[in-house]
Amino acid sequence: MDIKSIKELGFPEYWNRRYENALESEGATHEWFQSFEKLRPYLERELPDPNSNPRMLHLGCGDSTLPADLSNLRYANQLSVDFSDIVIKQMQSRHPHLEWRVDDVRHLGLGDSSFDIAIDKGKLDAMLYGSPWDPPAEVQDNVRQYVNEVLRILRPGGRWFYITFRQPHFVKPQLMREGMWDLIVERLEDGPGTFEYFAYVMKKHSLSHGGESEDEEMVSGG
Repeated sequence: MDIKSIKELGFPEYWNRRYENALESEGATHEWFQSFEKLRPYLERELPDPNSNPRMLHLGCGDSTLPADLSNLRYANQLSVDFSDIVIKQMQSRHPHLEWRVDDVRHLGLGDSSFDIAIDKGKLDAMLYGSPWDPPAEVQDNVRQYVNEVLRILRPGGRWFYITFRQPHFVKPQLMREGMWDLIVERLEDGPGTFEYFAYVMKKHSLSHGGESEDEEMVSGG
């Protein structure tokens, strides 16, 4: 894709056209950066016990099956947001027992400190284009707004899971918020010769947190 096409990924009009075209294939889904079955061992290990009823937010949910899959694991308190009203209507129709909302991750109409868990599986990547070493000002502004919004809506001790193929030396500078949360990177291994994915986990500091922020890259994971 050329730069113009990549930039379109950051606008709802592009995704509305894409999801409208997908209406011809009933039940069609688009999974970015690994399927639920591949992520399931990691998520079951890292997510809170569903019995604790954590409030969860899916950022840029698209038509992924992830919210429904987690619902099948008894995570009942989920909200999924996307700026495409077309896909939100589709998903409301497919999974009416779940909560869906049209919203922009850069300007979320959600309360402060209202979620325990946030999950991004492809949304941030749709905002990124240009040089990974020196992104355009527009990219930096959009990412800054997005990251700050996730920080705002997480409760103290809440965690943001970001799944991507992007390398830590490019991504970590965009995600770091010194003194606000800890950042851990885990490689998601899927066998020899497979594409490498990463899970970035940002854990918001509790009100009583003291000392230095943790910034750790774990060599391998589940």
